[in-house]
Amino acid sequence: MIQVKIIIAFYFLAVLAVGIYSFFKVKTSADYYISGKRAGLISVTGSMLATILGGSAILGTIELSGNIGWPAIWFLICAALGLLMLIPFTKHINRIGQFTMPEILGKLYGSKAQTIASVIIPVAWIGIVAVQIIAAAKILAGLGFLSYYQSAILSGLVFITFTLFGGQIGILKTDTLQSVILLIGLLVVFLYSFLNPNLKPVEPFRFDALFNSSFKPFDLVILILTYSVTFVVGPDIYSRVFCARTDKIATQSILITAILLITIAFALTWLGFFSGENSNSGEINFAALQLPDWIYGLFIAALLSAIISSGTTLLNASMILSELTTGTLQHKKALLFTSLYVILIGLTSIGIALFISKIIETLLFALTFFSGAFIIPTIAGLLNFRANKTNVVSAILSGGLLALSGKIIAVFYHSETGNYIIILAYLANTLILFWPAKKQMF
Repeated sequence: MIQVKIIIAFYFLAVLAVGIYSFFKVKTSADYYISGKRAGLISVTGSMLATILGGSAILGTIELSGNIGWPAIWFLICAALGLLMLIPFTKHINRIGQFTMPEILGKLYGSKAQTIASVIIPVAWIGIVAVQIIAAAKILAGLGFLSYYQSAILSGLVFITFTLFGGQIGILKTDTLQSVILLIGLLVVFLYSFLNPNLKPVEPFRFDALFNSSFKPFDLVILILTYSVTFVVGPDIYSRVFCARTDKIATQSILITAILLITIAFALTWLGFFSGENSNSGEINFAALQLPDWIYGLFIAALLSAIISSGTTLLNASMILSELTTGTLQHKKALLFTSLYVILIGLTSIGIALFISKIIETLLFALTFFSGAFIIPTIAGLLNFRANKTNVVSAILSGGLLALSGKIIAVFYHSETGNYIIILAYLANTLILFWPAKKQMF
C-alpha cells in the first residue's frame, strides 16, 4: 500500500505544479477563460473526455452497477447520446457565444434571460462540484490513511488551488494527460480483472440484462430527458467548444468522445461489480479486484485524474457569476471576481460534500433542475424558432422547479408519479415559451 500512497501524493503535487506553472502563461482574459481559443483536436477531445468522466460519471456508474447491475451501463451511453445530439448545434454555439452559456441566452432572449441563467446555473453547478469532491473523497478514504471528511477537505482544496491558478490553460494542459492516464488505467485494470479466472461478475452480461426490476425502459426515457440533454446545453461542454480553434475540431472531438464513452461504459459497469462501499463512512474501495499494488496505484491515479477535471465545472460556474457581477468577462476586474467566486463555490461545495455522500442522487437532482429549465429555451433559440421572449424567464423557472419537484417525488415517494411530473415539466416549459404574446390594444 505504500506504493499507492506515493503515487497519489506525487499525482496531487504534479497537478498543483501544473496549475501554478499555467498561471504564468495567462496573458489575457481569453487565455484564462477559453485558452485563447487555440486548442486543437487532441486537447479538446482529451479535455472533453476528462470533463465528462469526472468522479460523478466514473464512481456514479460504479455505484449504480453495484445497486442495479448491468443497466448502469446506460448512464454513460446516455452521455454519448447527448453528445451526438449536440453535433448539429456546434456551429450555432460558436456563432452566438464566446465565453459562457448565459451569454448565449442573453443574445437570444435578452438581459433578463441571461440574468436568471447566471443565477440558476452556478447554484446547480455547486452540487456538481460537490459530487466531484465526494467522489475523490470516497476514493482516498477507501485507501485507509485518511477519513472521508479529511479526504473531502483535501480534495476540495486541491480543486480550488488548481483552478484558481491555472484557469482554462491549466485545465486543458492536464485534461489531455488525465484522459490518457484514465484510459490506460481502466484498460489495464479491466483486462486484469476480465482475464482473471477467479473474478466473475455476479451477473453475466446479456442484452436482456440491460433492463430489470430496478431499471425499466421508462427509466431510460427519464435518464435521457434529465441527463443526456444536459450535454446538448451543458455549460461545461460549451466551454470545450469555445476553446476549439475551429468548428470542425469541436465537432470531431465530440464524435470521438462519444465513441470512447460507449466503450468505457462497459468497462466501468464491469468493475462496479467488484467495488465495495461503506455507506456509513463514505469509503469506497476495489479490494475485490485483487490488484497488485502498482496496478492498484495506477487505477486510483486514473480515477483521480478524471475527478480533477472538476476544475472545468468550478471555473465555469465562477465565470458565469463574474460575468453577472461585472457585465462582461472582458471587464478589467472580471478575473478578480472570477478568482473570488472560485474560492467561494469551492468552499461551499466542500461543505456539501461533508454532509452528503450519495453521488448519483446529488448529481441528478442538480441536472434535473438544469435540464427542465434550459433545454427547451436553448435549443429553440439556437434553431431560431419564434418563441415568446417575454415568457422565457417564466418558462425557465416553471420548467426547472417542476422537474426538480418530480425528481424529489421519484426518489423519496413514488417513482412513476415523479417521472411523469418530470415529463410534464418539459411540456410546461414548451407551452409557456411558445405561448402567443398578447396583442397591444389601442
